[in-house]
Formats: sequence, C-alpha cells, structure tokens
Amino acid sequence: MSDKTPKDPLDQLPKQFRDLLRNSPFSKGFTPDGTSGAASDTPTDTDSDDEAHQEVLERIRNFNLRPREIRDHLDRFVIQQREAKKVLSVAICDHYNHVRRCLENEALKEQDYAKQNILLLGPTGVGKTYLMRCIARMIGVPFVRADATKFSETGYMGGDVEDLVRDLLKAADGDADLAQYGIIYIDEIDKIAQSSNSGGSRDVSGRGVQINLLKLMEETDVSLTSQSDMASQMQAMMDMQRGGKSRKKTINTRHILFIVSGAFDKLATAIKKRVQSTSIGFAANLDDVDTPDSDYLRHAQSRDIIEYGMEPEFVGRLPVRVACQSLTSDDLEEILLTSEGSILQQYRADFAGYNIDFEITAGAVTEVAGRAQEESTGARGLMTVLEQTFRNFKFELPSTGIRSFSINAETVKDPEQTLRTLLAENASDQRDVLRAEVQTFADRFKETHGFELNFSEEAITVLIEQSLERDKTIRALCEDRFHNFHHGLLLLSKDEPDRKFEITAEVVADPEKAISKWVVERFRTPTEPAPVQPKSKTDSDSSA
Repeated sequence: MSDKTPKDPLDQLPKQFRDLLRNSPFSKGFTPDGTSGAASDTPTDTDSDDEAHQEVLERIRNFNLRPREIRDHLDRFVIQQREAKKVLSVAICDHYNHVRRCLENEALKEQDYAKQNILLLGPTGVGKTYLMRCIARMIGVPFVRADATKFSETGYMGGDVEDLVRDLLKAADGDADLAQYGIIYIDEIDKIAQSSNSGGSRDVSGRGVQINLLKLMEETDVSLTSQSDMASQMQAMMDMQRGGKSRKKTINTRHILFIVSGAFDKLATAIKKRVQSTSIGFAANLDDVDTPDSDYLRHAQSRDIIEYGMEPEFVGRLPVRVACQSLTSDDLEEILLTSEGSILQQYRADFAGYNIDFEITAGAVTEVAGRAQEESTGARGLMTVLEQTFRNFKFELPSTGIRSFSINAETVKDPEQTLRTLLAENASDQRDVLRAEVQTFADRFKETHGFELNFSEEAITVLIEQSLERDKTIRALCEDRFHNFHHGLLLLSKDEPDRKFEITAEVVADPEKAISKWVVERFRTPTEPAPVQPKSKTDSDSSA
C-alpha cells in the first residue's frame, strides 16, 4: 500500500484559484496572496491611482468650499433650479465640513450628528442626476447612481441595498478610505412607496427596502464581501486558509452622503388639490392654468410624503428636501445655448470626428426647444429632437466631401428635404470623392496583395455610376467584384516580374472572365496557332 495519502480536492482549490489569477492576462502582476508579480521599475497604473486618491483625500481633509462657489459651478452646467442649487450647496458644504472636522478631531466621530441626506422631488429630465454628478465631480468624491426599483427586501429577487456601498468601492477603484466619503444617489424612490396613493401596483417589498436603506443612511458597517459574489467568496476562503479565519472587511457609512429622488407625480396632484382648496395663503399666488402640476411639489410636507407611502422613519432620514421646477421651452433653449454640458456639444464632437462642422441658427434652437418641451421629458427631449434632426445627416455626410452645413428652423421641421438639397448642391464634388475612393481601394489592394491596379477613366466612371445607382460605397463595390482577384493575379505573375495590371470597364464588368482571358493569353506558346473555327459543309462545297 502506498505511503502517500490522496490529496483532498478541496484543499487544492485555493491553490488552483491563485494559479488561475496569476496566469490571467488581466492580473497585471497581482497575486491573491497579497504579493506582487514580476518586479518592475516602471510606475504602474495602481501607483497613479493611489496618488490621485491621496490627492482627493487631502482635498476632503482640507475642504473649504463655500455654498456660493458650489452654486456658481452648478450654474455653468444646469439651467434654472435656483432653489435646488442653493439647498444642495448648503447641504454639501455642511456635510463635508463635518467630515473635515471629524478627520481633524477623532472625538467628534462619537458625537451625534444628523446627516443631511437629501430628497429631490421633480419631474424627469429637469437635471436632478446631473446636479449630483456635477457636485461629485467638483469635489472629486466617488459617485454611484442606482434606481430604487432594482432592489428587493431580501436581495434574492432583486439587488441588495448594501450593493450600493460595494459599487461605491468600485467607483473608488477599490480604495475603501476614499469610498467612505462618497455620494450615493438613488433615483425613482417614489416607486417603492407602499400606499395606493402612489399609483400603479403595490410593491410588497417596498417597505422592506426602505427599512434596509435606513441603516445605510444612518450609520452601519457594510461588508465588502457579498454572499452572492463568487469571486469575493473565493478570496475570503483564501484569506481564511492563510490566516486561520476570514478577515472581515467593511466600510462604515457614517460619512457617505445619500441623495434620493423621484418624480412623485401622484403626490403633486394630491398637493395641488390641497392647495387649491385653500382660500387664503400661497394658493392665491399660483396660476392654475399656467403652473405645471409638478411645481406644486415645492409645497410638499412630511405628512404628504408619508401619506404617499413612504415610511415615517425613512422620511425622517431625509431632512433636506427640495423640489426641482419643470422646464419651459425658454429654459430648454438656454440649455442649448449656454450650458457647458449642452447636448449640442456632443453632436459637434460627433461630426468633428469626420471633419464636419455645422452652424445652427437662432430659429432652429427655438424650434428644437419647442419640440423638446412637447416630449414632456425635460432636457432629455432635446436629444430626442436633435437625434431626429441629425440622424440621416450623420449617416450620409461622412461619405461625402461636405465639410460644413447649416441647420435652420425648416431643417428641424423637415430634415430630409434639407439633406436632399444639400446633397444635390454638392453632387459634382461627390463624384470627386468617389473617384478618390477608387484610388484608395487600389492603394489598399497593393498594400495587402502586392499588385498595382491602374483603373482606366472608363472603369472609374462605371464604378461611380454603380455606386450612386445602388447606394453602395466604392469600397463595398470593389471588394465584392475583386474579392478573389488576387488569386488569379498570383497565377499570372508567377514567372513574371511585372505586377501591374490595367483595369478597364470590361474588367470591372466581369473580373473572372478577364482573369481567364489573361491566363489563356499568358500561357499560350508562341508557335501555337490561334484556334480555328471548323468550316461548315456549305463552305467546303463552295470551295470545291
């Protein structure tokens, strides 16, 4: 009997996993046992990330922004929402000033502090998410956005709310020290309301999700190891093997700022009824005709939100509340013209990738803004309208010689007509573009196969006409016609140094026939007579 005891496969699993990670092309020198791979004197991306993280942490430790400074920064990107900017600026400064004081004095961490988590109310597309992104980018802290509808009470049927903190760690490139000062933004919070007042079907797990969020929003330690994450479980198993027990890694949510938002459509309607039933007070200042229902959200009280279906404890963890106003067509027009984050800049960049520029008239901007408001999706409607306007321009113009064009109000109303006119006006130039594409194909063919193709004028004309008639690019036409052409040329040039070939209209019409003809001519012996057609019987009799 052998003295060797068979190895337990489970004992070998951690080693195999470590070997897998070491040999992975994605490991970049990382090993699960905490050691680095091959030594290198070259600075790594990790080193750069660490320096960047330390810079952000130092900025948090020395936070000195003022509310007006944050407001002014937001004004560059977000149009309107003056009250929301003011409230957010104050809340952000209060929060990170407290963080700074806690870092300066550890004793302050033990004192009670009501964290200024924020509730944003308002219709879609008014800039709620954009506001928070701009703030997070300005401060430099990690930022995570999620929809409340993706979570469930248990985490089995949907996401676990603690995954928000783990996602924040990912946003911080794995730096737990930085992640603990991040911002978590949860949208569509109104969709987990429990009351029938919220409208739609009743979400039976909504209350559980709210209760679970309470712990995060207040203060709790969140494990960085998810029960449903196989990779983290394997890592924990290897840690246990090395140290005897698993090392529990957590992030405390004490200094993580939570912002939740929702449209609360049904809530706005309920508040409107309450306000309109009041004979005195602020109701007199509201125009029932011109005021959008969503604007009544600025009169929301805690009891309104609780009656809507949000848990009282949950509402109590959101002491800072502000409603974002709906956007008018004038606001949308201003967004296009003055916002540094204007969607127009994106379209300019798209066309610039093809060396194309465009001008947009004031009338066109007004028309786009008006149509966007009809979409009832806020600023998102701008992209909808612009995409409808520019879609075919982005498809057609990169294949032409057109380098600039203009968009007016008529273009927005009927983009197809403007495009047809533009293409017709540049028809002659388009032929020059197609001619150049023929030469481009010839150059590419020579680079790939080593044969020089000289297209005659007649051949070029045929290709241009076919390109226009069939709505195909020159490249597609040539690749279809000449996809096997190089095989025949290899045969022809086997014993000949000449690798230049003339491409006539006949060759373009039938390349295979041309190759066959060239082969016959090339390999016919000099003494071999040309094939003679046999004489018919009539011809023989007449000659006799």
